[in-house]
Amino acid sequence: MVASAHFVAELVARIEGLGCALWLDGGWGVDALLGEQTRPHGDVDIVVEACDLNRIRDALSDRGFTLAQREDTRPWNFVLADAHDQQIDFHVITFDSDGNGIYGPPANGQAYPAEAFAGRGRVAAQPVSCMSVTFQLANRSGYELRDKDHHDLARLRARFGGVES
Repeated sequence: MVASAHFVAELVARIEGLGCALWLDGGWGVDALLGEQTRPHGDVDIVVEACDLNRIRDALSDRGFTLAQREDTRPWNFVLADAHDQQIDFHVITFDSDGNGIYGPPANGQAYPAEAFAGRGRVAAQPVSCMSVTFQLANRSGYELRDKDHHDLARLRARFGGVES
């Protein structure tokens, strides 16, 4: 199933309606920064705070979303899916005193830098918070890039400039 712009905009509105913050990451985060859908998306990646997680999961459970069984499921990174195979990839953080989003156990040393949360964009004409351009560019390294990663990088660089790979 493809995650449509309508689905993403509705998801953002639903979670923000709970009084919870979220930031779009991954491909939808890129397209939000660009203000248009530039490619199909199989899921939507969201960054949420751990303190909001139960409220968000309860609201999505009421809409038929359940935990997708995957080998890489962890408490801070998991996927919820519904009967229509709409998929939401959760990245759960806790903010530290400097505004960095600690991703997983602090001992892992993984964090979203504070400035990564400054992104603003649009999905289906709805304003959304998303990971920043700088973060999106930097985050596509350290692994073998897929065609969609090359696409996202090219679109970001064409619109905003940026670092070379």
